[in-house]
Amino acid sequence: MTDGRVVTAHLPEALASRLDEASHRIDRTRSWIVRQAIGEWLAEEQLRFEMTLEALKSVDEGRTISHDEALTKIQLRGRERRAA
Repeated sequence: MTDGRVVTAHLPEALASRLDEASHRIDRTRSWIVRQAIGEWLAEEQLRFEMTLEALKSVDEGRTISHDEALTKIQLRGRERRAA
C-alpha cells in the first residue's frame, strides 16, 4: 500500500512478538494486521458512540426505569433462562 500515512506506535515486547508470530502464521504483513485491527476497533468504537448517543437521547426523552425495575427485569430474565 503506497498511499496513506505512516503511523508509529510503541508496542510492549510481548505484543510485538505476538504480532510477528501472527504475521508469519497467516502470511500477512504486520501492517496488514494492524490496519485490520484498527479498522475493526474503530468500527466497534463508532457503534459504542452511537449507542451512547441513543441512550442519552432516551434519558432526555424520559425513557428510563428505576433501579428496582431494572433488578426485577434482570431477575425475571435469569429465571426464564434457567427454566429454558
